[in-house]
Amino acid sequence: MAIRDLIPWNRGHNITVHRNERPDPFLTLDREVNRLFDDVFRGLGFAPFATADRLFDHAGWPNIELSETDKEVRVTAELPGLDQEDIDVELAEGVLAIRGAKRTETEDRDRRFSERFYGRFERRIAVDEIDENKATASFKKGVLTVVLPKATARHPVKRISINSN
Repeated sequence: MAIRDLIPWNRGHNITVHRNERPDPFLTLDREVNRLFDDVFRGLGFAPFATADRLFDHAGWPNIELSETDKEVRVTAELPGLDQEDIDVELAEGVLAIRGAKRTETEDRDRRFSERFYGRFERRIAVDEIDENKATASFKKGVLTVVLPKATARHPVKRISINSN
């Protein structure tokens, strides 16, 4: 086995095998396991073995905190640097959706410097047994708080008897 066979960027190329040689099963297994991990992490949106800071950057923005009592579900989202007009909150079919766009522009004409950042976000949270007509939301100092009162009428559990044929 040559050292170049262990180099990751050599993956995807066929292993050259002489007519009388069989490929090394351990090398083949190693390549398949590496490919599997690469595919899984690529599907999640970040590279394998990234630092913890990079992992949390892609995990979901904004940060959401959920708390539940017997009477309500409270959702708190940290949205620093946003205005109330940049945020849209919807509750439909048992799903709370928080959407928005973050826009930042910095310009320094003396140094001939200009920087712009635009980004959209959306978080969806499934909620059950909520009284949609009494839901409220407030936004203060970059923190969005959504209060979802629970519905008072609960459906009782109905047992279904099983008939033997």
